[in-house]
Amino acid sequence: MTKFSSGFARPSMLALLLCLGGCATFSGGGSASDTGGGRHHRGHGANDAAASVLPPADTLYQQGVAHIQKEQYAQAVTSFNQVEENYPYSVWATHAQLLAGYAQYKQQNYDDALSSLNRFIALHPENEDAAYAYYLKALCYYEQIDDVQRDQTATYEAIQALNAVVTRFPASAYARDARIKLRLAENRLAGHDMAIGRFYEQQHLYAAAIGSYQDVVTNYQTTTDVPEALERLVECDLNLGLTDAAQRTAAVLGYNFPGSSWYQTAYAKLKAHGLVQNTAANPPHKSHGLL
Repeated sequence: MTKFSSGFARPSMLALLLCLGGCATFSGGGSASDTGGGRHHRGHGANDAAASVLPPADTLYQQGVAHIQKEQYAQAVTSFNQVEENYPYSVWATHAQLLAGYAQYKQQNYDDALSSLNRFIALHPENEDAAYAYYLKALCYYEQIDDVQRDQTATYEAIQALNAVVTRFPASAYARDARIKLRLAENRLAGHDMAIGRFYEQQHLYAAAIGSYQDVVTNYQTTTDVPEALERLVECDLNLGLTDAAQRTAAVLGYNFPGSSWYQTAYAKLKAHGLVQNTAANPPHKSHGLL
C-alpha cells in the first residue's frame, strides 16, 4: 500500500500536549472529586478494595500524556480510555477522547481512531480543538490511500474529510495543509482513471477508454494528468474514425498546453492521418477551454 506521510500531525499534537499537560490546566480541575465524580471499583475485602480504586482523572490523564511522549501509544490509549470510562463527566474526559484518537492514529489503528474522533466531534462540536479532530480524521483516510491500480474508496473518503476541514476551518493552519493534500488526493484519483483508460485502450475498447479519459479532463482539471488524457482522447477518436472530434481535442490540448510533449504526440498522430493541414487552418481560439 502506498501511504502519504504527514509531518503535520505530530508537532500539532505536541503543541496540544504542552497546553494540556499541566496538572492545573483546566479550571476547576485537579482531583477526581471536582472533575466529574469517578467510578471507583470496589472489591470484597479491604485489600481488594484498595487495589481496585483507580487513580484520579488528572493522574490517569497525565499517565496517558507521558505514554504519548514516549511513543507508547497502546498504553496511552488504555489510560485515556480509563479516564473516559470512569470519569465521563470530567473535563479530562473530553480531551482524553481526542488524545486517544491521536494515539490510535499513530498506531495506524485507523478504524478505532475514527471512532474516537467521531465521538469527540459529535459530543463537542464547538470545542476549541474540533479543527484538529476534523484534520486528524482526514489524515486517517489520507494515509490509507492506495496504489492507483487498486480501489480508491479511501481516496474519496479522504477528499470528503479534507474538504470538511477546508470548509469548516478555512483560516486554520489545518486548512492550509488540507488544501495541499486535496491536490495530491485528486491527482491520485486522476491517476486511477488514467490507469483504467490505458487498460481499455490496450484492449481496443476505445469507447470505454474515452469515458475514463473524459472523466479526468472534466473532473480533475488542475491535475498533472490532463495533458495526457487529452492526447489519449485524440488517439481514441482517431481509432474510431472520429476525425473532427480528434481535431477539436487537439486544438484544446494545443491551446492549454502548447509546450507539452503530449501536444507534440497528438500533432504527429494527426499528421499521420493527413489531418495536420486542417488543424493548421483552424488554430486554437481563446474560446477553447478544457472539454
